[in-house]
Amino acid sequence: MNTDRVTLAAMVFAVLFGQVALYPGVPELVRALGATTTLDAGTWFLGAEYAGFVLFAGVWGAASDAAGRRVPFIVAGALGGVASYLALVGLATVTDIGFGAMLVLRFVEGSFTIAAFSLSITMLMDLEGGHGRNMGAAGIAIGSGTALGAPLGGQLSAVGPLVPIVVAAGLLCLVALLATRLTDRAPETTRRGIRAALDGLRDRPALGLPYAFGFADRFTAGFFALVGTLYFRRAFDLDAGAAGLVLALFFAPFALGQYPAGRLSDRIGRLVPVVVGSVCYGVTILGVYLAPTVELAGATMVLLGAAGALVAPATMALVTDLASDDRGTAMAGFNIAGSLGFLVGTVGGGAVADSLGFGAAFLAAAVLEAGIVLVALPALLRLDIPRAVLFGGRESA
Repeated sequence: MNTDRVTLAAMVFAVLFGQVALYPGVPELVRALGATTTLDAGTWFLGAEYAGFVLFAGVWGAASDAAGRRVPFIVAGALGGVASYLALVGLATVTDIGFGAMLVLRFVEGSFTIAAFSLSITMLMDLEGGHGRNMGAAGIAIGSGTALGAPLGGQLSAVGPLVPIVVAAGLLCLVALLATRLTDRAPETTRRGIRAALDGLRDRPALGLPYAFGFADRFTAGFFALVGTLYFRRAFDLDAGAAGLVLALFFAPFALGQYPAGRLSDRIGRLVPVVVGSVCYGVTILGVYLAPTVELAGATMVLLGAAGALVAPATMALVTDLASDDRGTAMAGFNIAGSLGFLVGTVGGGAVADSLGFGAAFLAAAVLEAGIVLVALPALLRLDIPRAVLFGGRESA
């Protein structure tokens, strides 16, 4: 991989590591921030960040398209995230302003951090070398960040509930620094205004397909971040560190499979990885719940990660295949859909688990993941793109 691809992958890794490091210790973290419950407070804490993602991903993406530059917006977003994280730690340490105020800060943090995350992926879209390969680099960074963030985040939480937040702030500082070393390759033709960039998406309704797959995939990520973590801790009597290790059994194969799966989708097309991976993904989610022991649950999480690795880079590459010059806006739309999925996965999954039990929540997640690709398959086959992109035969560029 060239230098910029490696740097951008490192930036995506850093953002995701810091984000996921908070998940295993969420029950202790929300209590340190002033909450009096665990499941409900954890749901709102995770959801507040993703609400910021949803509302501001499009703003950052369209602004970068209109300016024809990505780097300044990545730096601004990363430093805004740093300030928000440090404000959370500082206020939790010196005063008791209430959990509601902490949620507002969490929302502000999400509105900034999405710039660093989404635009780093967009800069990978701007690179040459094959869309599947570039999105495979993004995928392996996402998977590696989450794979290491889960177990190490659990260990950091054991040191102190606020320690993962401090680490996340430090990593965003690193992202801002790395961004200044990059060459902007945003297409010059995107300098035509934010409104025009957003309106351009109306000309490409087919983007709704990878957006739908992104929604389903991030739904399961949000689901496991909250509901899965709490399920493992309660069903198998695990602490935060052990729960993080179980999550890592998913994220490790998910990470390691991303880059080769992205390159594979350049060769055989996007269709097979998306369809086969999504169906297997949904079936395996249910298998995690049905596993009677933590060892079997962990083994099933490994299979779940392998299935997810097939889907993610092919889906992001499909966004690049369908996008024109407004790549920042197109990838922002994908991240909005994904953030909505994560939000529904945490809030909706938490609500279902709280009212109907973990079994119903796992079933809903499995049906959504496997069902959405079956519903979307006819439209996917009718996409107005070269057949080689869907079925292979040449590398997508």
